[in-house]
This record gives sequence, C-alpha cells and structure tokens, in this order.
Amino acid sequence: MIAARSLLVAGLSLAFVMPLQAQEQAAEAAAAPLPLNELRTFAEVFERIRAAYVEPVDDATLLDNAVRGMLEGLDPHSAYLTPEDYTGLQDTTEGQFGGLGIEVGQEDGFLKVVSPIDDTPAAEAGIEAGDLIVKIDDQPVKGMSLMDAVDRMRGEPGSEIRLTLVRGSGRPFEVTLTRAIIKVKSVKTEELEPGYSLLRITQFQNNTGDEVRTSLNRLNANGDLKGLVLDLRNNPGGVLQSAVEVVDSFVDQGLIVYTKGRLSNAELRYSATSSNPSGNVPLVVLINGGSASASEIVAGALQDHGRGVIMGTDSFGKGSVQTVLPLNNDRALKLTTALYYTPKGRSIQAQGIVPDIRVERAHVTLDDVDDSGGYREADLAGHLNNASGQERPTGSMPQRERDARDADYQLNQALNLLKGLNIVRNVE
Repeated sequence: MIAARSLLVAGLSLAFVMPLQAQEQAAEAAAAPLPLNELRTFAEVFERIRAAYVEPVDDATLLDNAVRGMLEGLDPHSAYLTPEDYTGLQDTTEGQFGGLGIEVGQEDGFLKVVSPIDDTPAAEAGIEAGDLIVKIDDQPVKGMSLMDAVDRMRGEPGSEIRLTLVRGSGRPFEVTLTRAIIKVKSVKTEELEPGYSLLRITQFQNNTGDEVRTSLNRLNANGDLKGLVLDLRNNPGGVLQSAVEVVDSFVDQGLIVYTKGRLSNAELRYSATSSNPSGNVPLVVLINGGSASASEIVAGALQDHGRGVIMGTDSFGKGSVQTVLPLNNDRALKLTTALYYTPKGRSIQAQGIVPDIRVERAHVTLDDVDDSGGYREADLAGHLNNASGQERPTGSMPQRERDARDADYQLNQALNLLKGLNIVRNVE
C-alpha cells in the first residue's frame, strides 16, 4: 500500500525504525545454513542476464532489481526504499507531501485505491476507495511492479496526470489530476447540532493524539457535549502511537492494542492511562472500506471496550506492522515484522472491523423527505381551537437549511443514534 506523494508508504503503514540492537537480533535469528543450490541458481541467472540480455545491464541495476524482487514477493507492504522513498516516508508522517493524496495497494496486477485523503486532488476528482487504477497516462498498469507504478505517479507539483479507473462492474473512466503539495490537516471538528459534534481524523500523524485531546477539551469545555461522532472513514492509517493516544482519549484503563512477531522487540503492548478528556460522552465511530491500519486499531479497541457504537461498513483489513530497517547509502527496508491484535485478541489482518450497525453509503436530501405538500389539522376550516391558543398550520414549521450533512446518510444515521442514546439515558 503506497501513499501518494510520491505515493510512498504502504498504507501510511504502522512503521517503526528498528534500533541497532534489534537489527543484530534479527541477524542472529536469520543465521541458518544458506541454501547453496538456490544461491548457485541465482549466480547462474545473474551471469546469463549479464552475458545474453539484448542490451547491456550493469551489475548494480541487476542487484537492485533482485533486492526489490525479494521484498515485493513477500507481501504488498514490504518494500525497498530508495533515498527519495525514505525521505517521503518521513514527510508523510509529518503531514505534508507532494502528489495526488491517494493510498493504493496492489490487487490482481492493478492498483487498488485504499482511500483518497480529504482535501487533495484525488478526493476532489471523485476517486473512491475500491476503485481500480488500470492505466497511468494511457500506460497499462498490468505487469508493472507497485514501485514502478508509484514512480509514474510521481511528478512536479502543478503537472498533470491522467488515470484510467474502473469502479465496481462499470466501464473504465478517466480522470485528470494536477499534482500538488499535500498539506493534510489531521483533525477537524464541526458542530452538527447544539450539543452534538463531529470529530474527523483524516490520517494519523505524529501530532494527531494531541490534536484530538485538545479538540475534546474544547468541545466539552462547558460540559454541554451530548454526543460525538468520530469519523474514521477513508482514513488510511498512519502512526501507531497516535492511534494509541486517540483511544486513550476515550477509555480510562485496559489494553488498547498489542503486536506479535518473531522477534522479541516486535511484541509490544499498549495500555490506557487514567486521563480521558471525553468523559462518558456517547460515541459513534464511523468506518468504511477505506478505514485501514491505525484506523482499525482505534475502531477495534473502542469496540472491544464497549466505549462506542461502530457504524458503517467493514474496514479494509490491514493488520500488519512494518518496521523500517535503515541501510547504507540512505536507503532502507520497510519490512512486515508483526501483526497487531485488538484488546480481545482479534487479528484484523485480512478480516477488518465489522461494524456493530451496518449502514451502507447513501445520499439523502431534503427533497427526499419533504412533506410540505400535505395538510395539517390546523389548515382545516372549522377545526377545533387549541386550548393554549397556539396553532401550527402548514408552512409554520421552521425549515432547516440545507448543508453538507444532507448528502451523508451514514453521518445522519450516526447523529440520530446519538440522539436516541441520550433519550434512553435521560429515561433511565
């Protein structure tokens, strides 16, 4: 899964830089007898290519390709990072990078969109999670390695790129995007109605945990917050520590997430502290197929703790941890070293988080529910008067102005659920 800046990182993967001691431990674990027959075959192939390939190929290129092939053959998230890739990985976690603003993985030889990032060229062009990219500037993607495809999508900010996509079982369509410097705002808030707010996390960056805590303190400064929607839809993931900090802002105690791998340093456990700025505010968490990696950690932990209602559609299912192993010459390996698990021991890898309440994507507008053409009792001639002297004929009811929520069925359902939860709490 590569982040489009350069489209660089695998799904904004949960990536760590492995210290020297851990690298030595990994080297010891790998100290097994070498497969001599396979090494002889490698050397023979290497020499045959040098001698017989139609064009001369230098040794460095062949070895570089061999390293790439070793990693790309493992899983979709392990990769060989050039100096540019390594720098791009660091830029992505800081929240500013150049490119299209799209997370992609590989499926059946094509690029599959994991999620477009909010307020980027990809999102503005209408690209959606699950779209398949079949051509880049009229060049078929089939047969390209993931890194090759990513390299073709790189370019100078302001330059254009044309993508051919397929959505579901529909016909291919083209979109033209202009590459840009992507400045991702990690956390956004919006008042939905008095007492009810939306907290949207677009991706998990180094400062996301602090931003969420600050936002919660501000939203509930006067104790007026009746309900919160935590929107993780189309959030491709990011920094693991930030995901842990976000969960810690909603629970008081207990395990948040743990990882298991072959090396001892890959087995980590993260638990909550006693600091919880959200209090006991009712919470609905929105997820969809574009919610991946760190987003799934948050949703899974909150679900296991019973802290909120998970609503939407199944998440992406990326439950692996990538470790960054620095090499010489400013290069690095991004290697899958562990799987992560929810507090109740669920592995999300290739499974995803299943919502408590399934709500498919839909669009609802005021026109769909407009009942202004009917009549009320107060419109009828000779109707009995209300003892209070107050009557409400047709047209007297206040009409809510249209806003962006009218096109977001899942968000409307989340808000309605929060209102219902508050009614139940008040009755109790």
